[in-house]
Order: sequence, then structure tokens, then C-alpha cells
Amino acid sequence: MPVKLKHRIDPQTTNPLIWILATICAIIAIAVIISGIAIVVSYLVIHPRIPFISVAYAHLDAFEYDAYGFLQTALTIVIRAENGNRNAHATFYDLDFVLSLHGYGIVELQTHPFDVRRNDSLDLPFNFRANPIPLDRLHREYVDLELKRSEMSFVLKGGGRARWKVGQLGSVKFWCELDCELKFHWPNGTYFGHRCTSKAR
Repeated sequence: MPVKLKHRIDPQTTNPLIWILATICAIIAIAVIISGIAIVVSYLVIHPRIPFISVAYAHLDAFEYDAYGFLQTALTIVIRAENGNRNAHATFYDLDFVLSLHGYGIVELQTHPFDVRRNDSLDLPFNFRANPIPLDRLHREYVDLELKRSEMSFVLKGGGRARWKVGQLGSVKFWCELDCELKFHWPNGTYFGHRCTSKAR
């Protein structure tokens, strides 16, 4: 009589290493979720005012334009960085601006990273005299037209980043961008027009 052999089949067991890795991943995921919730709660509790930049002062110091179409300008521009957060310092960095005349770049303004204390502001003065630039016929016509109206306009465009820490858990970053027309009376060089600011209106 043939004998039937029965093989005992053990249930497949999971490698202990897999359980350890799964536990570690679960702990990391929970930690990330808790950190995110803590940052959001801290933000809502602090409820800060977003840092911003603006043109606090501007003056057209010189505007020399000869019969050959060469233009040389000198300006004073004061950019103010404001931090309305009463609970944290703000750091402004990567600030870069270009001043142009009817699309013709005149000068680039840059500054190193800097801090603004809580609920405070800092003025950044830029005093510069641009190198003489030759204007083409179209730009000369623009300049002649504005001189007849006793005014001169430039465009200031650029910006950078600002950040402040939310407690000890992380930081929040903001863009600060300017795109403004700076108008000056000429020949007295006084600045007039709309306020130039990155703050939402």
C-alpha cells in the first residue's frame, strides 16, 4: 500500500528587519506631521505682519544730456526694509534692483544680507552716478519729450527674499518685489508719484 507523505507547510514569516524599517518610517512620518502642525500653530499664534520693502526717499541729483545723445545721471534712492513682526527678527537677502530709463538699464543696485530687528525698519541708502550712456534716436525722443514737460521718469524693478523663524522649529520665507515708476520734477529733482512698495495694497 503506497504511503502518502504529508509535508507540513509553515506560514511565511516576515523578516524582522522589515518590521524595524517599517517602525522607523512610521516614527519619522509622525514626527514630520507633528512638526508641521507645530509650525502652523506657532504661525497662527504669532500672527506676524509680512516683511516688505519700499522706496522711502528718492532724488534726481543730476541729469546731463548733451547734443550728441550722451546721458549721465546721478540719483539718491533710499530703500526701506520693514519688519512688523513683534516676536522675531527678519533677515533680508538676495536683494537686487535695476534702474532703467525707458527700458534702457542704467545701474544695478545690490546689497549684502542684513537683519532687521523685531518691529523695526532699516534704511538702505544708494547714492550713485551712472557712467555716460549713448542713447539711440528713439530714447533721445523720449528724453526730449519729458524735458519739455519738466519731468523725468525711471523704472525701478527687482527685489529679494525675507525670512523669519517660527519658534525653534523652522522659518517662513517671503518674496519682496518692486516694480515701480519713479517720477521726478526737473530741474529741482524732487520725487513725486505713487508710493513704491512691495506691500500688498
